[in-house]
Order: sequence, then structure tokens, then C-alpha cells
Amino acid sequence: MPTTADFLPLNGTDYVELWVGNAKQSAHYYKTAFGFQSLAYAGPETGVKDRVSYVLVQNKMRLVLTSPLHSDSPIAEHHRKHGDGVKYLALWVDDAYDAFEQTTKRGGVATVQPKTLTDGKGEVRISGIKTYGEVEHLFIERKNYNGAFMPGFVEWKSTYNPAPTGLLYVDHCVGNVGWNQMNPWVKWYEEVMGFKNILSFDDNDISTEYSALMSKVMSNGNGYVKFPINEPAEGKKKSQVEEYLDFYEGEGVQHIAIATKDIVATVRDLMSRGVDFLKVPSSYYDDLFDRVGAIEEDIEPLKELGILVDRDDEGYLLQLFSKPVEDRPTMFFEIIQRKGAKSFGKGNFKALFEALEREQDARGNL
Repeated sequence: MPTTADFLPLNGTDYVELWVGNAKQSAHYYKTAFGFQSLAYAGPETGVKDRVSYVLVQNKMRLVLTSPLHSDSPIAEHHRKHGDGVKYLALWVDDAYDAFEQTTKRGGVATVQPKTLTDGKGEVRISGIKTYGEVEHLFIERKNYNGAFMPGFVEWKSTYNPAPTGLLYVDHCVGNVGWNQMNPWVKWYEEVMGFKNILSFDDNDISTEYSALMSKVMSNGNGYVKFPINEPAEGKKKSQVEEYLDFYEGEGVQHIAIATKDIVATVRDLMSRGVDFLKVPSSYYDDLFDRVGAIEEDIEPLKELGILVDRDDEGYLLQLFSKPVEDRPTMFFEIIQRKGAKSFGKGNFKALFEALEREQDARGNL
């Protein structure tokens, strides 16, 4: 049977942009705590009058932190409503103009008309469409550019450069959407972006005594870009998706999962820099080998750090979730190491949910 051509070929995630209250201080946090490196800067000194952006990099993961310079800015309004949060999930493409045409003709709503940005280092072509909440997908074509980031930015050199922590690239980004909105967004990703639904979890898979959620994992053709989408499900008490929606005041990116080759070393380093992670009870490890079979790692460091393990038909994975990285209980990070597994830790959901519920209860939001 012939395979249909991928009308939206993606090379991976180009960058993730957060709109934050204070980009300068956020940049310091992500350098200090997560080991990101200074890459590029845009602001009044580079001719940008309404905002300041700091670009950080670690291996193939680029993080952009943007703050407004005036209270009447859409960035200020976004931050007033949501707190710090993801605005752009930028995707690396070979042809940003074609990506725009292919997605808008299939129902994508345009947010950035195709345009070409140029400077002495070449050109970057860019376009964009909206997705759930106020999140947008930008299509970034940079094959004819050899500058630090893109036109409008200058190289950012800093004398303060903490060592990296072994973070490699974006593994997946998870979105939280409202009640009964998961399937419409699944359909949107299928029709507009050409993604496939590769995994589904319902409230039988992801539930505890108190709360539940539903989730479907959307993946592009080559698997380089994966967007799980969560919605709340009925439970006795409020699920963490509902808590997120309440405090973010709308739909948005719940967490960014970043890959590492050595999760024990990465997590130990992150913890030493003050990153807080969810903890599961030590009893989680009592029957670990019965659940997941033999693994290469020594169980003691996993137990000490609280790292979770799960297996699928193709291998196993190790993962750990940070606590929210802002005051509102909204966005957090996942650190993930894949040993062949293509899945998302279904076997850990119950333990993870219970850990999240303990945090919710402490905040009085369960």
C-alpha cells in the first residue's frame, strides 16, 4: 500500500518561547538551574522597542525568554492572565512558506504571515498558525542563515556561564486543554498538521481514587515532533489538569520533556542547583523489576533521586518530573532518557498522579 507523502515535513523543534514577567531574571534562572548557555539577545539596543528576548541553548534545545517593555503590550496582557508560560512552539522546517500554505489551506488559522528576515548573516523565513489556547506554532526555515539565532538578534556573550547539565533536545511538549476538547484538537492535528494519534490513555489508565485525565499523543510523520494532549476527566476531586486550567486561566503547555543520555547524572546535577522534583514513595521501587524487568541502571541511585522507570514493547525509559517552575501551579519540566521505549510512561501514571495530588493537597487545590 503506498504511503501518503508527508505534506508538512518537520526536522524537529526549533525553539520554545516563554513569555515571562522578567526575561533577564528568568534567563539567569535557566542558566543557573538548568545549565542553559547564553546564545542571542534582542531588545532596544538591537532596534526592538516593545520587548526584550534572551535566547538560551543547550545542545539542540533552544529556549527563548521574552518580556514586555510596556504595560499595553500583548506580552504584558498574556503574562497578566497566564503568568510565565509558553507562547510559541517553533518547528524547524525546510520551507516555511510551503508549511504555511499547507496548514492554512487545511484549516489552520494564520497568526504570522510568511515573511523573510534578513541581515548580514543571511535570511530566516518564518510563518505561523494558532493552536490550543494562545499557543502558536511558528514554522522556521533557517537553511540560508549562519548567525547566532535569527535577524533582529545579536550574539549574547556573558561572563557567567554555568556548566550544562546534559539536556539534549525537546522529546515532547504536552498541552492541557479544556473539558471535551482533546478529541477536537486531536482532529485538528490530524487534519491541519498531518499528525497521527500514536497512543491514547483514558481515565482507566490515568486515575487515582480522587482524580483522572484523558490523553492522546500526536506525532508527526518521522516522530521528531510529539504533542500529547490532555483533558480533565471526572473524578471525586479536582485533577491536576483542572488545577492547571484554573491557574493558567486557559489552555496551554503543561510541560516540556527534555531528553538526556544519563538521567542519573542530569537529575543529580539539577537537584544540586535547586531544581525541585516530584517524589514518589520508596515503596514504588519494591516491585520495580517485577513491573519493568531487567534494566542496566543500579536501582539505588534511581531510588535516591526518585527516578521512575517504565517499559513498552521496544525497550524502557527513565523519567522524572519537576515541580512547577513558577509560582502558579502550571508549567513544569520532564527529564527523560529513552532506552528503546517509544512510549510515555503509562505504568508510572498512578504513582505520578498520587505524587501530584500530594502537592495539590498541600496547596489546598485538590
